[in-house]
Amino acid sequence: MKTGKLFWVILLSAFLVLSILLVFLRHDSTPTSTEPVKEPQTVTETGNEGEADKPPQPQPEPEPQPAPPPQEPPQILWGVDTASPLDQAFLQCVVDNYGKPTVFGRYLETKEGVSTGLTPEEVELLHQQGIKIIPIYNHFTNATTYEGGAQEAQAAIAYAQQIGIPKGKAIFADIEPTYPVDEAFIRGWVETLQGSPYKPGIYGVFTNESALTAAYQTAIAANQNIQSQTIIWSSNPDPGVTPQANAPEFQPGAPENVPVSIWQYGIDGETCNIDTNLIQSNILDFLW
Repeated sequence: MKTGKLFWVILLSAFLVLSILLVFLRHDSTPTSTEPVKEPQTVTETGNEGEADKPPQPQPEPEPQPAPPPQEPPQILWGVDTASPLDQAFLQCVVDNYGKPTVFGRYLETKEGVSTGLTPEEVELLHQQGIKIIPIYNHFTNATTYEGGAQEAQAAIAYAQQIGIPKGKAIFADIEPTYPVDEAFIRGWVETLQGSPYKPGIYGVFTNESALTAAYQTAIAANQNIQSQTIIWSSNPDPGVTPQANAPEFQPGAPENVPVSIWQYGIDGETCNIDTNLIQSNILDFLW
């Protein structure tokens, strides 16, 4: 009896161990499901097959552009200036004996014993006739020092505003040959006017030997804007006063680096106290 029970215990134990082994072996043999890694796909644009293999196409050369037309030289106009008071009779004297001026130079305010000042009545008379005005400032006899040039420019600006000269017009400093002059005065005059509503101009005798030319050349070496921004009015040479029909060719005698735009070619006409001038048309917008 004891032997039989032992046999059954051994048999049952063996059967149980065998069942556990079968379960364990089945679990290890089950395949694991793994999703394959997708490889990146190359997208090919439609219609571009073979483009990379084509040789580069030559670019057409740009067509040559026509050269800009040459700039026409300015016209030369005729005009006058005077230190005398102006009225209809005086203007008619000029027209009858010399011709009708395009430009008329007049002084700002009266300088006793030298010049009478421009008046509103004169302005109206000239503008009614379509005549431009050159405003001249001559209230000094010493053209030296920067402070002197700046002070005279400020006085000229005040006179110009008082008479109603609009912005953008030029005012000319009258530097006579007998005045002492230096480059500092020129810089003071020009730079002060450049900072104002007005444009700088200078009148004088610009010859190779004149003190004014030497001062001007030194000033433009210190400030190149002076040369390009200042309108120059020269009274050299002086072949003499003529009617408009007999005016000379525009040939002022200044050095090359002094760009003269107005040439006073005749002084002190015997009839109708005037000086005669030739004016380049490209500065008309700066005259009043």
